[in-house]
Amino acid sequence: MSKTSQEIKKKKLAVEDQKVDQKAQETITSPETETSKSTTPGEKKARVRGKKYQDARKKVDVLKLYSLKEAVKLVKETSLSKFDGKVEAHLTVTDTGTLGEISFPHLESTAKKIAVVDDKILANLKNGKIDFDVLIATPVTMPKLLPFARLLGPKGLMPNPKTGTLTDKPEEAVKKLAVAKTSIKTEKKAPLVHIIVGKVSQPEAELIANVTELIKVIKAPKIKKLSLCATMGPGIKVALEK
Repeated sequence: MSKTSQEIKKKKLAVEDQKVDQKAQETITSPETETSKSTTPGEKKARVRGKKYQDARKKVDVLKLYSLKEAVKLVKETSLSKFDGKVEAHLTVTDTGTLGEISFPHLESTAKKIAVVDDKILANLKNGKIDFDVLIATPVTMPKLLPFARLLGPKGLMPNPKTGTLTDKPEEAVKKLAVAKTSIKTEKKAPLVHIIVGKVSQPEAELIANVTELIKVIKAPKIKKLSLCATMGPGIKVALEK
């Protein structure tokens, strides 16, 4: 690799790191907590953070890498929102694209209505009624669904062994599919990940468990930087154990 190519690569990585730091440290600030300084006509106004944010920011050492436990505690302490804000994780990783799927141990999600094929479901389907998000069938009941393939197929609801919805153990399938999975993806053109890992009101132990699972799925060696922050709060850098 030529010297010029090396310099371009270093500049690109520096920009990516700066971008994730900015993303982690940005917050939504209400008009009451933010003011702007007037500038000359046509020039952008300089953004000035409110006193509450400034006070919260003083609690965080921007040069320090905090342990996960310390970082989670600081996220809760520096959250400025009056509502129950989200806890966000912002990461710089080594690759772009989809990094895997994760089922957080302590993260509320929209409940999915899962149904197992029975006489009631079949009767509803005859009337064109669908009142489920996921349909599970067994090899025995699957033939009874074939007349409804045109109704279920386009909606992606036809049971399939590849998705775990066609099985001879429907009870186990219900339990497995009830656990929400989240796809971990980077930005399209940059190795940056932004993902919700919980709520500020959750116990510290639950938030720690969620972040630990995230690191486990992505794999620590692939994570260059990790920062946590509340929806309205400063970013806190986390030390990673490689």
